[in-house]
Parts: sequence; C-alpha cells; structure tokens
Amino acid sequence: MDRMRELIDILNKWAYEYYVLDNPSVPDREYDRLYDELRMLEETSGRVEQDSPTRRVGGEPIKEFARHRHISRLYSLDKCVTYDQLDAFFTRMNKAVGSPEYTVEFKYDGLTVCLTYQNGKFVRATTRGNGVEGEDVTAQALTIHSFPLTIKYKGTLEVQGEAVIRLSVLENYNKTAKEPLKNARNAAAGAIRNLDPKVTAERSPEILFYNVNYMSEGSLKTQTEHFEFLKEEGFKVYPFLRVCKTPQEVIEAIEEIEVARKNIDVLTDGAVIKLNNAEVRENIGYTDKFPRWATAYKFEAEESVTTVKEIRWQVGRTGKLTPLAIVEPVDLAGATVQRATLNNFGDLTRKDVKVGSKVLIRRSNEVIPEILGAVEHAENAEEVKKPEVCPFCGTPVSEVGANIFCPNKYCRPRVVGKVAHFASKDAMDIDGLSEKTAEQMYDVLNLRECSQLYGYTALELSLLDGFKDKKISNTLAALQKSKHVPLARFLLALGIDGVGKVAAADLAKEYKSVDGLKNATREGLLAMENVGEITADAIINWFNDGGNVAEIDSLLAAGVTPETPQEAVRQGIFAGEFVVLTGTLAEFKRSEAQKLIEERGGECQSSVTAKTTLVIAGEAAGSKLDKAQKLGVRIIDEATFKSLL
Repeated sequence: MDRMRELIDILNKWAYEYYVLDNPSVPDREYDRLYDELRMLEETSGRVEQDSPTRRVGGEPIKEFARHRHISRLYSLDKCVTYDQLDAFFTRMNKAVGSPEYTVEFKYDGLTVCLTYQNGKFVRATTRGNGVEGEDVTAQALTIHSFPLTIKYKGTLEVQGEAVIRLSVLENYNKTAKEPLKNARNAAAGAIRNLDPKVTAERSPEILFYNVNYMSEGSLKTQTEHFEFLKEEGFKVYPFLRVCKTPQEVIEAIEEIEVARKNIDVLTDGAVIKLNNAEVRENIGYTDKFPRWATAYKFEAEESVTTVKEIRWQVGRTGKLTPLAIVEPVDLAGATVQRATLNNFGDLTRKDVKVGSKVLIRRSNEVIPEILGAVEHAENAEEVKKPEVCPFCGTPVSEVGANIFCPNKYCRPRVVGKVAHFASKDAMDIDGLSEKTAEQMYDVLNLRECSQLYGYTALELSLLDGFKDKKISNTLAALQKSKHVPLARFLLALGIDGVGKVAAADLAKEYKSVDGLKNATREGLLAMENVGEITADAIINWFNDGGNVAEIDSLLAAGVTPETPQEAVRQGIFAGEFVVLTGTLAEFKRSEAQKLIEERGGECQSSVTAKTTLVIAGEAAGSKLDKAQKLGVRIIDEATFKSLL
C-alpha cells in the first residue's frame, strides 16, 4: 500500500477516536510522529490527498465571506418557555397525527453550520444565515476535527450541526488570551465567523451534528435514522436522544436534560422536541420560519438584581418612544448586561421602576435583557417623568393607548430606522446600506424618504465617510439590483405597522398588486387568516396618508418594479392549478415538491376539495387519492410530475 495513503488512514482513525469518540487509543506523541512523516512525504511529492489531516491547518486570512445558497432551506425553531405552551404544541400534533412519536435532544448554544458533501468528499461549510443562504466558512471549518473529509455516502449531502466551544476549552483559552471571551456562545460564533482561520484554530471549536438537511439519493424515515446515519459516517453526535410515546415521556426527557446540562462541558439552553416520523413531518409542513412539527423548549432564564442608573428614550421607525434602562453591569448567562428595554411608559410605571431602584433583571430566553420589576428603592430614587417632547427633535409627543409617539416623520431616528428596514435583507435587500450609512445620508445628503436613495450619484456618495470608489460602485449596483423585487418584499419594505414577512406574503398573494392593496376594504383584510383588526386598520390608514401614496409613486418613478405573483409565475406549467400531494415521493421531499409547484404558478392544498384540479400521487397514497378518484380530479404519478418540471 502507498505509505502516504496508509498514514492518512491511520491518522484519520486516531483523530476520529480522539475528537469524535473522546477515546484516544494512542498517545499524542505517536500521532505527532506519523503526522510529521506524512507532512514530509507531501512536501516531497507535492501531492495532498482530499482527506489528509494536514488540510486542517489554519490557512491565510480571507478578505471577506462569500455567500452560498443552501440546497435545502435551514429552518429555525419555534420556541416555548412554559409547559402550557408545550401542551399547545402537543395538542396541535395530536390533531394532525393522532398518536405521534417524539424525539427529544439537547439544544446547543452556538452557531448553526451546514456542511456539503459531493461524491463522498467534503466540499463546503456555510453558516445558516437567513436559512436560504449563508456565509461560506470552509476555510474556518477545515481547522475543526469533529467531522470527516470523506464519507461512504456518494450522493450530494447537506448535514447540519452546531459549532460550539466547550466550557473547559474556553476557560483554558481565557487564561492566556489578551482579550478574554465572555461566553461560549459568542466565542463559537466569533471563531467560525472570523476572517482569519488561524483564530478559528486557536479557539478550538467543534461541531455537534444532529440533522441531515438534504440527500440526493435515498431517504431517512425517522430522526433516529438521522442520528444513526451521522454516527456511521463519522460525524460527532452528542450521545443523547430519547424516543417518547407520550407528552409525559417528553416532559421527563426535558427534565432529564435540565438536570444533566448543569454537569456537561457544552453550553445548552433547552431541549428540542421533534416528531420522529419524516413522512408525517412533510405532511404537517412548515410556516414561513419554522417547521410545524418541532419546537424548542427553552429553560428558565437566569435572573439577578442590579441598579437602574438612567432611563433613556429611544425612537423607532414608527415614532414610538421606548424606555431603555441603563443599569449597573451584571453577569447573566455568561454575558455582561448593561441595558434593558421596557415596553412603554405604562410598563415602566407598572413595574415601579425609578432611577436608583434595585430591579430584578432577566435575560429572557437567555438573549434579551428584561426588567421584571423593582425590588427596592434608594432614598434618592427619582421618578421617571413621561416625555412631553421627542428627545431627538423636540416635537411635542402624542399618546395612542399605552404608547407615546413622536409625530415628526422626519425625526432623525425615525428616518434612519425606516431606511434600514427598507434596505434589510427580507425587504429590498440593498447590500451594504446599514443603519450607520443611513445616519450619514440623513446628515450629509438630506435623506428623508427611501425613494431618494435611487437618485443619489457617485459624486454625492463620495461625500460620505468611508465611501471610496469600490464602495460607491457596490452601493449603486445594489440599489439598481433592488429595483426588481417580489411584491411581498416590497410590501414589507413599506414599513406598514403590523405587516411582517408572513402578512406581506399573504397580502401579495391575495391582492396581487400595490393598487389592489391600496383599494382593499377593512372587511376584505379581516377575512384573511393572518390579519387582525389592528393590522387591518394600520393598512387602511397607511394608504389613506397622501404622503405615503406619494412615496410609492416616487419609488415607481425611480424604476422600482414590484413583481406581482402573476407576473412571476404566469408562464408556469402549473399556472392556475390547485394541487394536492399525497403519498411518498421517491425523489422529492414534500416541501421541495410544493416549492417547485408554487414557483411554476400552482397553489398547493393540504386536502382534496371541490377546488382541487390536480393530485400528484406517490407510493402508498391513501384517502386523498380515493377522494380525488371519486371527484374525478386529474391524477398523475411522480414520473409524470418530474417530466412536467
């Protein structure tokens, strides 16, 4: 056997024992001896194999992260923090399934990453990003030893895991670090999202894997099969997975995790509950953000007492004034907290918060600092006065219910917040137009309306701090690119109060155009599933404002072209079809098939109705197929579906 190949196989076996199994079979010096021999052979021959352990050394710094689109979307998880909320999840699952089987596993607190393999070889690592695309961190991931560079599976594969830094590793790192890291979560994220792979290597992160996100050949029928597949292929999997038949068994597994997490070397903040059966999952489907068949149970947040030093008022893009408490620094869940947000003036007075008060503070879900209430007042504690004028522009404020608003639509933080929202990734996606840039544009270029963005010249942008030729060119290109935008994202960008990503998508689907929504009635809006009375009134009032209508006209005049759903799919093979998927498809996940149908003009239904025009039947199709046959609905098999694509 080729000596180089022999050394690679031996060293990879030993590395697997050390980094994945935590059970080394040889001393470090023996590994180092063979590693040095391999490196010498590679230098002599000029050849480095795909799975050579020498590839795991941190290389030179990169200039920036490239963006990469995931083959299959990576969803985040819905969360619950009480057993009542968890019980609501169980109720939904029982209605959808009958007698569901669940799995329970640890929820790790780090950075989600996705690794891609093709023909048995590792080709790429990316962050989760927005779920559709993330940052390419391949150079950083190559310094990590808890995953294989080659695997037995020969199709295209995406596996999902959490990059973490063990608490003991963080403690040792901080002993000699020039800048100690405060907590394991931020340390892991900073290690992976660092442009210098050598920094990644110094912090010694690892990846714990828990999901197969995509596989081009074959399928996994349960979550337990996901775990077994990952272990067999050499990925590091945390050795805890409970299969539960009842909600009570799920709760017992959660309580087991809550006790165990205090004594393990990995930062965790909850438990993940999933339906075990993959086919059932596909039938239940997804919301815009989360799988409906899974949830994360978050453990009670850490609490502490600190003193309020000052109350500052922030102004958001809608003009709402929000009190921000500046507090004496306090450590909570591994982070130093120095500020906490209260909802409004009524929340502040209800909780009896004064400047100088000792307050109980909590990191809600271990992320957002929250003041629960005052526990003690100092003798000189000062009442917080209700603002009478905007702290930024001096305009007299107005009160609407429990909230206070600055009515000046051109108040600096309102404009900056409006522009930052307009340019955000889920809205117009204007790359590089940050809140800081919006502040400069307000001060230097007199930016007041989003439509002004499309009129700026290179000469005007050159007046902004940090804007050289390349940044000017990139900004102008991003603005030009953003002009062609799906209607749903354009509606989100308008910043109508209460219209988030889901509501914007529903409104685009229902009203087809900006003019259609402008002429919507309150009754028509309320008939929609995701629009309540407050949002319906906000939409009507927004379009009744002449300034808002004029801004839309200015955007359209500048060349912004919202693509209506009809325009996007009018040429699609499924245009006008109401489609039901039933049974198991061999080559498509249910969610993938739905996406392909909708991209080509079709509308997917969960059940067969009088409106249904097409049924795609896979293997073991059941009652839906029977009903379609009785109603005389057109039925095709997977092969026909594939040929239509």
